[in-house]
Amino acid sequence: MSEFLSAFGRVVAETGANVFRVAELIGEGEPEVLEFQKTNPCQDLYSVAKAYVVTAVGMLYDMGKIAPEEIITDVLGDLCPEDTHPFWHETTIDMLLTHRVRLPGGFLDIDSLDANEFGEDYLAYTLTYPLLPGDGKEGCYTDAAFYILARAVEVRAGMPIDNFLWKHLFFPLGYREAAWSKCPLGHPMGATGLYIRAEDMTKLGAIYLNKGCYRGRRYLSEEWVDMVLTRGYELHQVGIGKAYGKGGMRGQMLLVIPEENRVVAWQGFHEEGPYPFTEFSACYRQDGIAITPSVGY
Repeated sequence: MSEFLSAFGRVVAETGANVFRVAELIGEGEPEVLEFQKTNPCQDLYSVAKAYVVTAVGMLYDMGKIAPEEIITDVLGDLCPEDTHPFWHETTIDMLLTHRVRLPGGFLDIDSLDANEFGEDYLAYTLTYPLLPGDGKEGCYTDAAFYILARAVEVRAGMPIDNFLWKHLFFPLGYREAAWSKCPLGHPMGATGLYIRAEDMTKLGAIYLNKGCYRGRRYLSEEWVDMVLTRGYELHQVGIGKAYGKGGMRGQMLLVIPEENRVVAWQGFHEEGPYPFTEFSACYRQDGIAITPSVGY
């Protein structure tokens, strides 16, 4: 077992944190896993799923099939109802990727709300919903933005986003399992509900760590990776230094630590609010670099 995983395990034991398992990957190697308690191997990543939507959009961007400046209603075409709010005719893919839409926070959150209240057609429900005042520039975090993006990927890929990622990401990376929660009409939710093993999560982080490549194969262009990190497409700075990642509610985290050529992913359960990642502030130090995850989701 690596020094990092040993240190992580000590912190979990000392704090009593409800972590199921943690996986570590160095450079382009194979992930190593430390399990703290017996659970189902695939766990809901919650909002970490959004990083996979970003990746699918990036793959289509590299194929020349979608662009951040495109208007979402142009992409969705006839899927948009006649009474679509005028705002959506000015909303770009970039705005969705950065949550700059005029929906209330938590909108279309199937993890916290009763999903039956959205009706059968989630897309029509979202595009015709009365919007908040303003121009959307300030942004408001919402799962609806990434449900719409998942539908846009489906249109441009010619297949649902989960099928697209199985073909271009999951199978090539050797993912053992993956499943995505779907809306009543059978479209993957995009924003949440993605079930994956912790060790397979690290492989996504390795692609961004290695500028789009993993184990000799290119999955994303350097241009898209740079765009994600500079524009803040879900992967944000975490703690101190150059570490960045994406968290999910109830204790999920994908963390990329460039200074150490390291990717870490952990899964767990924390009942209320963001997971207290500050408990791991003393988890590991190397060459004077302290990694302090301090955000939940």
